[in-house]
Amino acid sequence: MIQGFIFDLDGVLVDTAKYHYLAWRRLAQSLGFDFTQEDNERLKGVSRMQSLDILLSIGGIQADEEHRRAYAEQKNQWYVEYISAMGRDEILPEADRFVRDARSSGIKTAIASASKNTPLILDRLGITELFDVVIDGNLTSRAKPDPEVFILAAKTLELSPERCVVFEDAAAGVQAARRANMFCVGIGSPRQLYDADLVIRTFQGITPSIITQQLAAIHITL
Repeated sequence: MIQGFIFDLDGVLVDTAKYHYLAWRRLAQSLGFDFTQEDNERLKGVSRMQSLDILLSIGGIQADEEHRRAYAEQKNQWYVEYISAMGRDEILPEADRFVRDARSSGIKTAIASASKNTPLILDRLGITELFDVVIDGNLTSRAKPDPEVFILAAKTLELSPERCVVFEDAAAGVQAARRANMFCVGIGSPRQLYDADLVIRTFQGITPSIITQQLAAIHITL
């Protein structure tokens, strides 16, 4: 029986990817090169410092630890500047309704995100109270596809991994959910999220019972 839903944040409940991209591109341009949308795809589901290393490699730039920290902090300042202007209208279609329905049916809910700005984003969206647990980059040290963030979320919810469903939009996140021994629902393209147990385009028209019933049909031991 499913008892917990664990949600990634970016690309699942809200689209902050555009703000990450704007901040990374701004950093790249300040260093003298461009950073394209195609380049940005390589950063999906990757931690901030790993993303920085990818960006620097694209620009052919080598940097010591001091400069890397300064670059990462500058990017984050620009990103926070962008997300501080967010509002409830940026919640992805019916995502908050889906979480509310899950809670009404007795399912525990958690956020599991690599973003260290998760509390600020939830506050700007006005949905902090929808989650029993929030695990973010301030509480973890290993990036997806390492399962650390999901395992910690389940532990804090006081649920076994087998009773949890992860909602993810990135291939690395799907891999992390599988490594955590959890069910996984991909949000987006089946071609990119083929390792997920189930893939939906959006939460529009989707209910928690649809998710649990379809997972039960796939895994008769659910």
